Amino acid sequence: MCGIVGYVGKQKATPLILEGLKRLEYRGYDSAGVVVLQGGKFDVAKKIGRVANLEKEVAQHHLSGTYGMGHTRWATHGGVTDANAHPHVSSDGAIALIHNGVIENYAKIKKFLLTKGYSFKSETDTEVLCNLIAYHYAKEPLATNGDSRFVESVRRTLRHAEGTYGIVVMALDAPGELVTARKGSPLILGLGDGESLVASDVSAIVSRTQSVVYLKDGEIAHLTPKNFSITTLGSDAVEPVIDTVTWSIADSEMGEHAHFMEKEIFEQPIALENAMRGRFSEDGSTAQFGGLNISAGEFRTIERFMFCACGTALHACMVTEHLIESFARIPVECDYASEFRYRNAPLIPNTLFFVMSQSGETIDTLAAMREAKRKGFKVLAVNNVVGSTIAREADGGIYQHVGPEVGVASTKAFTSQLLIGAMLALYIGRMRDLSFGSGVRYVTALKGAPDLVRKTLLQAPHIREIAKRIAKYHDMLFLGRLSLFPIALEGALKMKEISSLHAEGYPAAEMKHGPIALISDQCPSVFLVPSGEIVNKIISSMQEIKSRKGPIIAIVSEGVELPAGLADETILIPECHEAVLPIVASIPVQLLSYYVAVERKCDVDKPRNLAKSVTVE
Repeated sequence: MCGIVGYVGKQKATPLILEGLKRLEYRGYDSAGVVVLQGGKFDVAKKIGRVANLEKEVAQHHLSGTYGMGHTRWATHGGVTDANAHPHVSSDGAIALIHNGVIENYAKIKKFLLTKGYSFKSETDTEVLCNLIAYHYAKEPLATNGDSRFVESVRRTLRHAEGTYGIVVMALDAPGELVTARKGSPLILGLGDGESLVASDVSAIVSRTQSVVYLKDGEIAHLTPKNFSITTLGSDAVEPVIDTVTWSIADSEMGEHAHFMEKEIFEQPIALENAMRGRFSEDGSTAQFGGLNISAGEFRTIERFMFCACGTALHACMVTEHLIESFARIPVECDYASEFRYRNAPLIPNTLFFVMSQSGETIDTLAAMREAKRKGFKVLAVNNVVGSTIAREADGGIYQHVGPEVGVASTKAFTSQLLIGAMLALYIGRMRDLSFGSGVRYVTALKGAPDLVRKTLLQAPHIREIAKRIAKYHDMLFLGRLSLFPIALEGALKMKEISSLHAEGYPAAEMKHGPIALISDQCPSVFLVPSGEIVNKIISSMQEIKSRKGPIIAIVSEGVELPAGLADETILIPECHEAVLPIVASIPVQLLSYYVAVERKCDVDKPRNLAKSVTVE
């Protein structure tokens, strides 16, 4: 979850590192730090808080070296203090290190190192790893396998490390060299003209180069200004695959918007168009996907689908469950990826697994995928980041193609996951019982989704006024049924994430089974009210709330008539096909949470205690 940037080349390292850290700050913003090698010593500047605080600190240090690295931290081991901020330097001054992940056996290693004379200034597992590298570096006179002494000391250290890591290491007497390695935490090498870079996200280095190598688990890279090499923990050479980044730095800029979240909410029509481009059959009756690596015949033998994900992506899976069961008539189960591998769930043989993860690096989802594969199941992935670990390790999958999402609270990635889930339901349904005519109507509805979202976004000024009136509350409920129940969960999650306002999502009919005890004039309820056979049931639930003086915000499909005075606030959404409804209904809940957060003066793009990509358990 932390942000990592390393640079070795001809330019002054610090400005490049700071620029990269600003682009990575969404990955962690408890503290930040930078180290460069100059004048024969490591010069370190680090500060709690945002990268802006670090910039002020750096201005006093005059860091001018061309070899360095920086880090923005999301705290795991140890509190948010200057001492616990990265980079860490070994107590003998020989090694500097930045780290994303958790070293689970750090206490045992620390106990050993104390007997060898190493000392510690922080509470972190990272400083333990740094000192262990220094220990091996001091005792390793020469490597015997062709690697440098520097690389070999890192390799020997990592053979003792249990847990996850993405690290970049500098050695005092190896100027112009960086060593980096990963296990469970993403790292990308950037290959420039007379310079090499490493980062935990492409956005940090794409302004310098678009030629990248995605490091794999168990690999160690050795970088110099002019070249690089990759080996495994077992010392085997690796032939690198150089990829080209297909988006530019402008795609990750905020532009005229006040926040990345606002920008990404309003990018959703284009994002949806990109996600579906080229993915419908010529006769317009079904979806088509190029990378599933599974035949129609194999799909027809599937008796059950299992979806694993975390957070917002899990809500997208829950909508997909409803649509597949409705249109393809196959049982579907959704599970928290964080729970799946720790419970002994009975799994029938003809089960196909799907995992969803915007980043493709979510550690719990990756672990669930590996567990399913270990049990002999085929796993397909839906994710947004080409070259991510999940994308590489899955048996096949679907890229979202929505471009970089910087806001910590997922918006355009979520609605594109909903779209892809709807397309999967169509694709599987057409292989089974869904008729040609039903397929054509379904495809027509999906193609119209971007324009329906555009129409819904026109409600933004009205929703902003509603947000001003409800921002004073401390508790909220979000209520929906069928495919809109997961959207209620997502609305509550967004409100919690962005505005730090306590919110819960429930099926509307479950209110009378306990949650109605929370209702008062100080607890607004957001109801998702589509047209159709259950609308009167939802209205009945609304009347139960109203009779107990609970304020009601109704997100209502056009054409639905609510009893006069039932809703205190009403937001209209276009009437639409069942497959598109969850996408359209997501827009008002996103806007509502965003504007409430703005009204409450919250840091929208860097919400308290959160980070964009969860790469530690």
